[in-house]
Amino acid sequence: MTQPSFMTLALREAERAAARDEVPVGAVIVGPDGKIWARDGNRTRELADPTAHAELLVIRAAAARLGSERLIGFDLYVTLEPCAMCAAALSFARLRRLYFAASDRKMGGVEHGPRFFSQPTCHHAPEVYGGLGETAAEALLKQFFRNRR
Repeated sequence: MTQPSFMTLALREAERAAARDEVPVGAVIVGPDGKIWARDGNRTRELADPTAHAELLVIRAAAARLGSERLIGFDLYVTLEPCAMCAAALSFARLRRLYFAASDRKMGGVEHGPRFFSQPTCHHAPEVYGGLGETAAEALLKQFFRNRR
């Protein structure tokens, strides 16, 4: 039996978020050793914290575990294009790579909206790879919002 991909694990976290009535976004952060350092899904409603996005939760957890605010050599897998707030956190953490599934034309901050990593004020930009697992992530998001209407 093969190991599930990191994006598949992020999608599972997104499903868990949806089950908690959170917007279904999940994230997994992988260290330079190729091992998962943290995984989580959105918890903004649960924690009553508008910054409790999946990306920030896993960055915080990995940084605490490492004992450093710099996650050099770490990669982030997330099911939705990060917003501007999360893109800034990725830059500040000095992540090596960002892999995201679905694009977010409305609130995205990487390939849409402010395109944070393209700004001259951005000190560090990770390598970015979009569209990995896009179909599954989009379907999960669409179903979640369809059920809420």
